[in-house]
Order: sequence, then C-alpha cells, then structure tokens
Amino acid sequence: MSNTLNIGSKISILRKEKKWSQSDLAQEINASREIIGKYERNENLPSIEMTLKMAKAFGVTVDFLLGESDFASYDKETISRIRNIQKMDNDTRGILFNVIDTYIQNFRTKQAFAK
Repeated sequence: MSNTLNIGSKISILRKEKKWSQSDLAQEINASREIIGKYERNENLPSIEMTLKMAKAFGVTVDFLLGESDFASYDKETISRIRNIQKMDNDTRGILFNVIDTYIQNFRTKQAFAK
C-alpha cells in the first residue's frame, strides 16, 4: 500500500520519544500491538478515530501526525501560544517579539561560539 503521508514513521518517532513500546501505545489508545506495527510499517492507514486517539496520546495535533499544515511540525503547546499571540494588540505583540528576538539572538550567539 502506498502511503504518501508516511504517518508510520511519525508514529514510530513519537512513540520512541515517549519511550513507549508498541504495546504501550496500543494500550494507551485501546488498539492491538499488531495494528500499531502495521501503522508504523505503513501497511495500514489509521482511521480518523485512531489518528485522533494517537494525536491526543502523543500531545500533538492531527495536522502534526499527518504533516499537512503550515504548523505541522509544532506541538500543541506552541500552537496554543501562537494563537494567543495573534489575539494581542499590535503594541503588546511588538514588545513580545522584541523579547523573543533577543532570546533568539542570544541562542544563535551561544551556538556560534560553541562550535
């Protein structure tokens, strides 16, 4: 079965980040270990319901699992913060961006000197 989404590798990576076995994930989402293996090998595509259960178990969005949005690489916490920033007035947002830019510059400087 051809799977252009390659959701299997995302499931495997997220599962390993949580230090879960396939059985652990299966128990978490009320599925069989066998089906988790098939998802990871891209032999089966998870249903919408299973995709949602896995997204919740991993603490990511369905978009992240599917890799189909501008924010697909962001976790729920990051997306929530972005949404809150969008709601701020321009002045507050400008101040926040100045603070963020300062931290980004400090991070890049540390990285440059660490090499």
